Amino acid sequence: MTAYALQRRTLAGAALLLLVAAVVFVADQMVRTLGTLTAVERERDTWQRPEEIIGSLDLRPGQTVVDLGSGAGYFALKMAPLVAPTGRVLAVDLRRQSLAFLWIRARQGGLANLAVIHGEPDNPRLPPGPVDAALIANTYHELTAPDRILKVLFTSMRPGARLVVVDRGPRASTESRSEATAHHELTATAARDEITRHGFLTEFTDERFIDRAADEDIWWLMVFRKP
Repeated sequence: MTAYALQRRTLAGAALLLLVAAVVFVADQMVRTLGTLTAVERERDTWQRPEEIIGSLDLRPGQTVVDLGSGAGYFALKMAPLVAPTGRVLAVDLRRQSLAFLWIRARQGGLANLAVIHGEPDNPRLPPGPVDAALIANTYHELTAPDRILKVLFTSMRPGARLVVVDRGPRASTESRSEATAHHELTATAARDEITRHGFLTEFTDERFIDRAADEDIWWLMVFRKP
């Protein structure tokens, strides 16, 4: 074997070792992140009241439900079994990494009826077909194009479909929409005005849905219906 061939083989071996090391590192980080997500969500279960939020959607097997701003799947993973086996959960988010972890978690849990969708700030990119319910949890205040998002949702949802929005707002505020978004909060009144302007009817409002004394914000919950 020539010195050149030996050098190439040595470099190839080193490259393979680096690749294996990188794969092991990524896999280890993924396992750690999944473990962290589980721990964080268990703590969140103690105060977020997920059963009541999901219950407000009145889900049934066979329905299609949208989780707009799904993140890594806190609500989507809970809703998928409720609409199975023929129903679907369409989990929409702007963050590819969150969707990647959600996809992995859904496959680990055998939830084949959960689809992840990489949306755009002004378009959730929903597939064709009627939507029976939609959830926007801890996300509405982040919307930079709420009118466009609401228009798409209203068009996609069947008559009678429910839209549940839960988010946090300041205890007292005179902020504008842009200022509130920057502070990751929005009043229930501001959100309700925007949503009803697009044709949704208000079914229920709880402006103190979650009120923890230690928090600066109060979480509100509202249920809307498409007529």
